[in-house]
Amino acid sequence: MSLNAISTATAGLAATQAAINIVSQNVANAGTAGYVKRTVSTVATGTNNSGVAVGTITRSFDAAALNQLRLETSGAAYTSTKAGIATQLDALYGTPGSSTSLDGTLNTFTQSLQELAANPTSAAARTTVLGNASSLASLINSSAGTVQNLRTGIESQLGSDTSAASTLLANIATLNGKIQNNTDSTTLTALQDQRDQAINSLSSYMDVQTSDQRDGTVSVMTRSGVTLVDHGNAATLSFDGRGILDANSAYSTDPTQRTVGTITATLPGGGKIDLGAPGVLRSGSLAAGIELRDQTLPQAQRQLDDLAAGLASALSDKTVTGTSNGTQTSIDLTGIQPGNTLTFPVTVNGTVRNVILVASNDDATSVPASQTKDSTALVQTFKIPSSGSDYAGAINTALGNLGLSAKVAASGTGAALVIGPAAGSSDTVTSATANITPMSSVSDLTSGNPSLALFVDGTPNKLYTGSLDNGSQLTGFAQRITVNAALSGNTAALTQTSATDPSASGSRAQKLFAALTSTQQTFSSSSGIGGVSAPYNATVIGFAQDIVSTQGAASANASAIDDTQQTALSTAQSRFSAGAGVNIDQEMSNLIALQTAYGANARVLTAARDMLNQLLQI
Repeated sequence: MSLNAISTATAGLAATQAAINIVSQNVANAGTAGYVKRTVSTVATGTNNSGVAVGTITRSFDAAALNQLRLETSGAAYTSTKAGIATQLDALYGTPGSSTSLDGTLNTFTQSLQELAANPTSAAARTTVLGNASSLASLINSSAGTVQNLRTGIESQLGSDTSAASTLLANIATLNGKIQNNTDSTTLTALQDQRDQAINSLSSYMDVQTSDQRDGTVSVMTRSGVTLVDHGNAATLSFDGRGILDANSAYSTDPTQRTVGTITATLPGGGKIDLGAPGVLRSGSLAAGIELRDQTLPQAQRQLDDLAAGLASALSDKTVTGTSNGTQTSIDLTGIQPGNTLTFPVTVNGTVRNVILVASNDDATSVPASQTKDSTALVQTFKIPSSGSDYAGAINTALGNLGLSAKVAASGTGAALVIGPAAGSSDTVTSATANITPMSSVSDLTSGNPSLALFVDGTPNKLYTGSLDNGSQLTGFAQRITVNAALSGNTAALTQTSATDPSASGSRAQKLFAALTSTQQTFSSSSGIGGVSAPYNATVIGFAQDIVSTQGAASANASAIDDTQQTALSTAQSRFSAGAGVNIDQEMSNLIALQTAYGANARVLTAARDMLNQLLQI
């Protein structure tokens, strides 16, 4: 027998033994998380390729399936985070129509007003109205407080998730270094498993993609293109959380204006990238947390603020309508207070756009339209003249170069104005309305009859006028709305016939009831009710019902999207496992084939031994 045959058989035994060890390793790790099936390759050696040797040990998986798994993992973390908060918001407002829900509590209050209108001399009915009003205010307070508690919880979770993601990035970079400096294929596959598992975990926090490098390392980037890991270097993530958030807490690209935390990636070279900026992170729990904290929950706060403002304004304000001749409009602003508004549409080259002028004690300035009822309008403040007569000058200062002008009306007070096109302008003002709070203080319970400051701003009581002086009075009003304490000592004001007639009448209560249930108000599109492109008209009670139904629909939609995404994740996991997981039946089949090959090689060596023994006996 040729010595080459003995050498080949010996090499075959070694190669088969190595393959059997791989099968054994696969079977032993069949249930190990993150373990990818191994295979071993063989290479021909010797003269005329008559021998065999063990090649490299490699992992067997579908790279496309792995990328899809990471994509779906990121998406599932994003949708589940959003669905969880949406469900909590839906539960916050209660079951639509139930006595304890937001709209149900408002219904109870309006019904008590109607009952008081029918029985105006009843002290018990007046007390019931105030009690129901207090319950409504308390529910709005607690709902808005819960919204900010949810934001605070998300702020804390963002800090925890950022720390966990930063640790994973450091681990990936460390594993890159070990892989780059290791030549043992058995050790390499174990390190690659660990690295893939770390990247998979990272994908639950943010949307990542990888790029394989020639030296065996991988680069990790966000899908917006920010490189987080390059060879053995990793960015460090930090989060400057702000603790307890309130209605004024908001993100800004200007660090001096930002009042919430953001995720900062510090690159190995010292550069810094704000991952909390819009559009940088697009999926994963971090992206969902940022969106919920900065968009979804602030919009829920705005809905409650608008509802609280609608309640207060519907009962306390009066609407003054101007008179137009088709080109200019006359209107009387007597009694206008800081935060009260003058609104008129302006037609320029056939296009109509609202101009909103907000009364102020400060000099004229532009303000965000989102703070008004029309987020598409051109908004300016105008300074209420201290003399009470130069309204035209104050309005003209605010109008600036809009091609419009205001002048004092031919008759009436200095607050009676005519607003129209400036000289040489073709612009027209065909209508105008102003909302004016007719009482001077919260203790003034009769002069505005039928208007009444039943709901006021905080303690001590303050009139709600929507003032923008010293910040927006609207922002956070849902947390501060309360029942006018002055009414507790003078419940008879609820049914006083007029400012000069103290006798009880149901007319005031009936008008307050109508103001909430049948009078249409304009609510800002910033609340998201009815869309975000135009103001929304509804009664106060209709707006409350819309808030409840909108949150219910949003919760159902978020849950449906999450269910779909979880199904997609499950499918991706199954697809990846089909290629990378250990199939025991297949491994047992491989083992049988290897045992046969091992036996064949062993028989060659046995035959060689027997021949040598015979030769030695000659």
